[in-house]
Parts: sequence; structure tokens; C-alpha cells
Amino acid sequence: MAYVIGIDTGGTFTDAFVADQHNRLAAAKTPSTPPDFATGFLTAIDELAAELGISVRELLADTDYLVHGTTSTLNALVTGDVAQVGFLTTRGHADSISIMNLEGRYAGLGSDDIQHMARTAKPASLVPRHRIREIDERVDYQGRVVVPLDEDGVRTAVRDLLADGAEAIAVSFLWSFRNPAHEQRVREIVQEEAPEVYVALSSEVSPRIREYPRNVTTIMNTQVGPRLGSYLRPLEAELRARGLTGALLVMQGSGGCVTAADAPAHAITTIGSVLTGGVVGCTRMAASLGHDKVISTDMGGTTFLVGLVVDGKPVTTTSTILNQYTISTPMVDVHTIGAGGGAIAWVDPGGNLRVGPRSAGARPGPACYGEGGWEPTVTDADLVLGIINPDNFLGGRKKLDVQLSRDAIDKVVATPLGMSVEDAAAAIYAIQNAQTADLVRKVVVNSGQDPRDFTLYAFGGAGPMHCASYSADLGVKEVVVPLGSTAAVFSAYGLAASDIVLTAEQSQPVAMPVAADTANEVFRGLERELERRLAEQGLTFSAISYEREADLRYTMQLAEVATPVPGGELTGESVDQLGRDFEASYEALYGKGSGFPDAGLQLITYRVRATGILQIQPELPEHHTLPGEPATSGEREVLLDVRAGRQPAAIYDYRALGAGHEIEGPAVVEAPTTTVALPPGTQATVDRLGNLVIRFPERKEHS
Repeated sequence: MAYVIGIDTGGTFTDAFVADQHNRLAAAKTPSTPPDFATGFLTAIDELAAELGISVRELLADTDYLVHGTTSTLNALVTGDVAQVGFLTTRGHADSISIMNLEGRYAGLGSDDIQHMARTAKPASLVPRHRIREIDERVDYQGRVVVPLDEDGVRTAVRDLLADGAEAIAVSFLWSFRNPAHEQRVREIVQEEAPEVYVALSSEVSPRIREYPRNVTTIMNTQVGPRLGSYLRPLEAELRARGLTGALLVMQGSGGCVTAADAPAHAITTIGSVLTGGVVGCTRMAASLGHDKVISTDMGGTTFLVGLVVDGKPVTTTSTILNQYTISTPMVDVHTIGAGGGAIAWVDPGGNLRVGPRSAGARPGPACYGEGGWEPTVTDADLVLGIINPDNFLGGRKKLDVQLSRDAIDKVVATPLGMSVEDAAAAIYAIQNAQTADLVRKVVVNSGQDPRDFTLYAFGGAGPMHCASYSADLGVKEVVVPLGSTAAVFSAYGLAASDIVLTAEQSQPVAMPVAADTANEVFRGLERELERRLAEQGLTFSAISYEREADLRYTMQLAEVATPVPGGELTGESVDQLGRDFEASYEALYGKGSGFPDAGLQLITYRVRATGILQIQPELPEHHTLPGEPATSGEREVLLDVRAGRQPAAIYDYRALGAGHEIEGPAVVEAPTTTVALPPGTQATVDRLGNLVIRFPERKEHS
């Protein structure tokens, strides 16, 4: 028997999914265990084995690979629990990281915040000035050595930094992406001085033009690389001790995974590790269901995540912003807000009700958990409104206390605002749905897309409770709630269904049209690099594919648009077509007529993405059919529409529903690991995979 396992460690819950080559599936959901997330990870494996009716050793001994979505790098950056970094840069450029290319005051902020200059501030420098050393060296824009590397100066600087407490060394020299020789020699010197010290080079981490974001990316990679290694090494050792013979893989923000041995060297690519599993799962399920455009929405206990799948592929971005720092590495474009089931409701000094971004997390959790939490959360509101069955949370494994929820809402929200507890809970529910709908709309529209062209997928433990409400006004075709064997662990399914994905890029700015021979040479070099890295993974692939793209812009613009490039040998006509494709993409993003062809075009960066297809591809099984109409398991008063108030809703046990069964709202469907809320005016059908497909017939009648 050969198994593949996906384990997604979130801030509140750890989700696990396992499949074998015969498509026998099992899932588990356990509380996360911060700060030692490995404990929850191992508990999830215990539960998977129990679900399969075998021992943990039997499961792990027959596991080909285990894919882990981890929060370790993202948490380290957010909390500041990172390695102390020494930074080596070209003489005269030590202040680049604190000047921040003028981005520090506005990067990642909304327009309202940017306009209030008195309230904006740059974040603290990633590296204190006393741990930055300037090195005599210089390479020009063509990669020619202008000033040789001062090796004695490097050696002295490294010794000084280590004596000053530096635990790792980041190296970022000017134009090193055109000629990395100086950076490579610095690494050799560091290894001679201190072989155990972690070293990261900008020419390997982010070989892309623009000094400041390249510095940021390299330094952040250096901050979290040692931490990721110190998390993964003992985890893998424990898994080996328990019988794992296959590979431990780590999810990246790029939408694919790498081996645990390779991950620390490219640690910055894993900051989106737990954000992308759901998007990958959507991509796989969309291919099975024939959906070419999908909005992926994942509402867990801590966050609400939104990503897009267009033409069967996740939408990616070439850079992302974290803590007002710009990180230059390709990632699946996932947007997040602190609006999960554990989002805390509170009243601001102006008397306004707010929901999130703070979360109760796994510990102490919502008030209803009875584990010390006293602040009301979205989960507490859902419980008070009757959406959640207090005796059926996590399939009945955890009992919830409604009175604790009522007390928390009363103390923090209802009494301060002069409201009843029920009205306060309804207000929390409405605000939660409004802010999640706003994020979905923003993501879709800002990508140049129309929500009416999309199907929305809703998953995560809390997502199915709110999806019909936050998608009702978007105009999407329909809402798919993945249930069946993936209910509430859909991101873990996405991890198990992922492949090895590696990216290589190279900036070589040039005016278009670029010579076809030049472009071919660069792309072939990138593909050779990826071929080497794929071989180093030590895995067997059923197939390998390469995708090319290039970042183009109008001359003198600051932002580029990633544009697909065909494989094979490029010709002059291929290059001309690349320019036309860029202009079409530009207009799709910014509006018809927004381009400026008279300015001319520039090609800035070449990029290749390699995918190594892993040998086990989990296929979701067909859902069973059952004769007759779906039978209810009861009825209770539930508030599913703030305007309608509480009303009787039919309650359905998902396990008693078969493919083809139809349900009319208002209704609640209770699955072992989640609950689906169907407000008045909605209809739901169980599809062939066991998913609940929600439609809005009243909206269509009035369209």
C-alpha cells in the first residue's frame, strides 16, 4: 500500500488528509498546539492512522511522501522570532535597507492610511546598523567586474558580525544577478570562518533587479532559514523514528512543494505555505468539475483567505508585501484578513462594533470552548444564532457552552452598545459577512476579472457557515462547498494533491524587441538550473513540465506585467507576439486604452517554473446515491438572514445525503467537521463528488 499525506497546520486547527493509490481516503482535524506546532502535527497523524484502522508505524512505513503546510516561517516574521542577521552589501549602500526606496511609508497600506501621513511610519529596519558591513567590490549592469572583491575585508567583516552576535549572514551586492561570482566567493569565506553559519545570497534567493526588495528578500530569507531548519530537522527525525520511509515535503507559496532538506535554503518561499494548499485543492477539483474560473475562499479559525484560479491555473504574483516590506519571490496570489471563526468582536473607543483582526486562536479559543477565553468571537455569535449545534462540534468530539458565548457577547458587545445579546450576535454575523465579501470583491475586480464569470469554492471549518451570505451579492454563478472526504480539511487535500514546483528567474533589462537568440539562451540556462534542482529533490516524477514567462513594461514605467512565453525555440515573430500579448494583458488589468505603445516596451525579467508531477495523484471518489427525498434530522430556530431574523430551519445530517439530493433554505447541513448554512432563498444540490452546490434562484429571476 502506498499513501500520500497532507497536513496543514493553521493557527487554530491542524487538518490532515491521506489517500492511497486505490483512492481510499481519510481525514482528521485536531486543535493546533502553539507554540509547539509539531505536537498537533503528530497528533493529526495518529488520528489518520486510527481512521484507517492501522497503526501509525504501518501508515508511515507505507507513505511515499508527506506534504506539510507550515506556519513556522510566517509566524517567525510576524512575531519577530527570527535569527539575528549580519548583512554584507556593496560599499556605499549600507543605508539602502533603512531608506527603503521610499516604500516604507506606504507599502501594503490602504489608500486611507496612505493619505494620513501623520499616522504612517516606516517599519523598523530589518537589520540594525551595527550588523551591516560594506564590502569593497563592484559589478556593473553588464556583469563586468569593475572593482575586485576585497577578500580580506570580507573575512574581517564576517568575524566582526559573528562576534557581534550574528547567527546568519545575508549577502546582497549590486548587479550580482548578472554576475554572482563575488557573492559566491563570500559564501566560501563564511564557510571557512564558521562552517555551521547559515548563508543566503541574493543571486540565488532573488536574482531580480531593484536593490531594495532584493535586499529585503535575502535578509528575510536569512532570518527564517535557520528557524525553519530547526523546526523541520527534529520533526523529520521524529517521523523517521515512528516509521516514515518516504519523503517529507514542505509546501511553498508558489503552489508546489520541495523536500524538507531543500526548504531552509529557500525559506522565504514557504511564507505562503499554509495559504496555498486550498488554492491547489480548488485547481484540482475545478479540473474534475469543469470549472475554469474559481474563487477560492478559506475561512478557518484565524484567517479568511482568497485566491483565484483562472483558466485552470492559480493566479500568481511576482512579489508580495509583509509588514510593509516588499518581498520579491513568485507566489500564488492569496489575500488574507483576520476574519476566521476565532476573530474577536470588540467595541472601539468611538463606539463602533469591530470584528477581528485579533483571533482567539487555538488557545484559549472562543469563549464557548470553556478553556479560559472571555472575548466573544464569530464562532460564539454563530452558536448563539443557532447555526452551530453545541453538541455536534467536530462531530460531537467537543461540546460547546452556549451560555459562555452569551455571557461574552453580553459583556463585551451587547451591554456597551445597549443591545440584546441576540441583536449583538446578529451584528457580529453581519459585519463578518460584509468584510469577507468586500475582500472577495476587491481581489476579483482588482485582477481585472468579473465575479459573474466565477464559481466560488468555500471551505475551512467556518467557511461553509458564512459562504452563502458573503457570496450572495457578488453575482457568482454558484457556490461549491467541498464536502465528501475533504470537509473542513480541503487545504490538506490540496497539499496531498500538490507537486514539486520550483522557480528560476533572471533580470536582464533590455528594450524590446529582444534578440530571439538572447532570450533562448537565458531561458535554456534557467531550465538547466531547474533540471539540476529537480534532480536534487531525490524523487521520482511521472512527468516534468516547464512554463516560461517574462516581466514586461512600458518604457520608464515602474511596474511590470508577467506575460506567458511559449516553450521551444523563440523566433523574431515569437518576440513580436510577446509584446502584443503584454499589451493585451495590460489592458485586461487596467482597462481598454490604458496602454501607451508609443513609449516602447522593455523586457525586465525572465522566469521559468518547473513542475515535477508526483506519482500519486489523489482522486476524489464518487459520492453515494440514496433513494427518495432527503430526510431531515430535526428543526431549530436559526438566524441565517439578519433582515428576516430567527426562523425555523430544517436540519440535515450530511451523512444521510446522497448525490442528487436537493435542499431548500432556510436549512442547516451538519457534517462531521463543519456546518453549512443555507439562508432563505437559496437552493443546494449534492453533486457527484458529495459537494454541496449552492445557487440563488431568486437573484437569477430578478437579473
